[in-house]
Amino acid sequence: SLGILDIRVGRVVLAEPCAETPKPTYRMVIDFGKYGQRVSYGRFTAHPLDEVIGRLVLAVLNFPPRPMGAVISEVLVLGVQYPGRDSGEATFVSPAVNAKIGSKLF
Repeated sequence: SLGILDIRVGRVVLAEPCAETPKPTYRMVIDFGKYGQRVSYGRFTAHPLDEVIGRLVLAVLNFPPRPMGAVISEVLVLGVQYPGRDSGEATFVSPAVNAKIGSKLF
């Protein structure tokens, strides 16, 4: 068992399309404050890049890194199915206000 999930608020500081994964994904660099910057790959491609960069997201910091094709995703950004899009295309689970980066989900 993994024990307690360490889910924290981060801000996407860079996002770009990634061609090295089996399905279309974004490569996102996310700032978690005192927990540092981590790279995540996710299928948030229904969102234009300008909606992704600067967004607050929730991510699991204590999962092992996950290979996705030729790349490694360091954290899992939480999402739910994007309405009306293909299976696996996601929209973000985000705080409703400008929460402090690094804050823990409880």
